[in-house]
Amino acid sequence: MQKAYEMGAERKVVLITGCSSGIGRALAEAMRDHSYEIFATARKPETLKDLLGEHLHALALDVTDLQSIKSAVEEIIRLAGRVDILVNNAGFGLIGPVAELSLDKLRLQFETNVLGQVAVSQAVIPHMVRQGGGIIANIGSVSGVTATPYAGAYCASKAAINSLSDAMRMELAPFGIKVISVQPGGIRSKFGETAAESVSAEPAGESLYANAEKFLAERARMSQSSPTSAEDFAAKLLEQMEKADPPAVWRYGHGAHQLPFVKQWLPTSVLDSILSKKFGLNKLKK
Repeated sequence: MQKAYEMGAERKVVLITGCSSGIGRALAEAMRDHSYEIFATARKPETLKDLLGEHLHALALDVTDLQSIKSAVEEIIRLAGRVDILVNNAGFGLIGPVAELSLDKLRLQFETNVLGQVAVSQAVIPHMVRQGGGIIANIGSVSGVTATPYAGAYCASKAAINSLSDAMRMELAPFGIKVISVQPGGIRSKFGETAAESVSAEPAGESLYANAEKFLAERARMSQSSPTSAEDFAAKLLEQMEKADPPAVWRYGHGAHQLPFVKQWLPTSVLDSILSKKFGLNKLKK
């Protein structure tokens, strides 16, 4: 690969995490058709082979491994000389009632969804400061605005990202770095399948939620009920990032506006009642 600056100053350099599927993969594909030099990353870069092209490159990057992050960013700087856009997308959904969550899985949820985004940002920010600016798009979720039963860990991790993005936006503005808090609704992906596999609770015979097993599965797959396509979401996100003044907070996808609306306007007791009924918690009462 030639250095990006030899290809023309108009070709911006992009780092995207979590490109093996879903939003990350769709965004890499969408940007391939524009003037970008794209570094698509995943824990297993072999999953990205079919993406590769003249201006789309694959790198190994595990957001829970500081050395992996350091190596990936150093390689991008060596090859391309800069990072103009960082999209912090890597993450997964942990499903299970808080009372029975595996603490090891809970730690991994935050290591991946929260600390991973911060760690990659910290590796890239010094380069953006030296070059005079850049864009960081943190993929949070409307789940971080409106928590739901059985997804407390995931919702909490996304709430943390939403808040961190707000702070980063103000803290990095003096250096010309723009931060977008991206809060998707339901987007078609392998999220439901992965979340279903991650369900964390006691064995059925010992769980307080044994009678709600089907509702845990339903919550795991909830985002895949009438979802927005990842391709549509990626195209719209690219439009936002290409604006001279990108939005501070951007929501798009199935339910992206409805969930924050009901959180803001419905009394807490009413929302609790609706969600408790939807997820079978009313069946657990003695």
